[in-house]
Amino acid sequence: MKAIEFENVGKQYRLGLVSTGTFSHDLNRWWTMNVLRREDPYLKIGDTNDRAHKGESDYVWALKDINFSVEQGDVVGIIGKNGAGKSTLLKLLSRVTTPTTGQITVNGRIASLLEVGTGFHPEMTGRENIYMNGAIMGMTKAEITRKLDEIVDFSGCERYIDTPVKRYSSGMTVRLGFAIAAHLEPEILVVDEVLAVGDAEFQKKAIGKMQDVSKGEGRTVLFVSHNMAAVKSLCKHGLLLENGIIKETGLIDNIVARYLQGDNDIANYKISNTPLFSYHDFHLYEIGIHKKGAKYEDVMRMDDDLELYLRFKISKAQTLFPRFHFKNEQGTKIFSSRGDGDYYQPFHKPGMYEQIISIPANFLNWGKFYIDLNLSTGEKTIYTESDVISFTLSNKEIPIGMWMGREPGDVTPQFIYKESFLSC
Repeated sequence: MKAIEFENVGKQYRLGLVSTGTFSHDLNRWWTMNVLRREDPYLKIGDTNDRAHKGESDYVWALKDINFSVEQGDVVGIIGKNGAGKSTLLKLLSRVTTPTTGQITVNGRIASLLEVGTGFHPEMTGRENIYMNGAIMGMTKAEITRKLDEIVDFSGCERYIDTPVKRYSSGMTVRLGFAIAAHLEPEILVVDEVLAVGDAEFQKKAIGKMQDVSKGEGRTVLFVSHNMAAVKSLCKHGLLLENGIIKETGLIDNIVARYLQGDNDIANYKISNTPLFSYHDFHLYEIGIHKKGAKYEDVMRMDDDLELYLRFKISKAQTLFPRFHFKNEQGTKIFSSRGDGDYYQPFHKPGMYEQIISIPANFLNWGKFYIDLNLSTGEKTIYTESDVISFTLSNKEIPIGMWMGREPGDVTPQFIYKESFLSC
């Protein structure tokens, strides 16, 4: 059963003035929309929502041609750059604003946590706001009362529960708002970036609660965040927005990798007759990572032995250390290469060289990785070429029934276990 369905949904705003700017246009808009029952004639022209460039039209599509559906009980991460349209999409879903075009179908009661303080009356106490929010969601006073202690305990605001919300800090407001949204039994929970306001302890509690809501209670969750670790730990599927348009949908690992990669489509193997890049007397001609014995092959699995290959030319004798820094898809460096003392020669006379680094199977987890090339003299780094190549490892083949999901961490070495039966 579909919990949410967007059909050709678009949202357009006018930049600058709220009205059309002239009385005749305002009159024409009123006549067309209210008497003739047609679309607003001044909302048919507009630019896509590219905030980095000035458009020619006064109208902008914050969202355009949005089509997707969410199954009941699914957890969907919505990711994208600032201004991509994520919050607008959630506001449309929560009926804070209406779409310009298209239709949104929702099956179930929605609880939304969009912005700090949304849905709170500042003059009312925390307790009164809990009852007010529950009433808005269609709950009876008795139903809210049964949940009251649980909400207050989860929020950690018990001491201030009878204090007007206007005196709460932003973190306290988010704590109470999330506790209300998660505990008042919504069929659909919508959470925007506001969790970033909370402290680390509360973020862990909130992620855990959303997992309980989705897995234990079978409810639908839509989650917007720039914290890719939180998105990947919570969500099964993802939706990538770019300039108000859906760029890609699919499994969350693929969507996160696509988002982090951006427009930088880096190959896992590069070769040229002319230098790929040069730094003084160092000239790189070939670099790549591949499955051992299968040069130039793209498909690699985490249980394959890998080789990192480098071919370069030295035009002047020098002491030089080419090294590699491996990064995960968040850009965090996870380790660097270190040469074997018997074979790794720091001094290079003029000529062409090749370098092969062996990476054992089951050392790296499956996912996307980037490699920086680092040149040093042994005393200091003289040059770094960032993201010189990237590569993706797919998961090893696992028998049906043995799948437990992706193990945590980027490095997953296999250790030797010795187990002996001792006694009954």
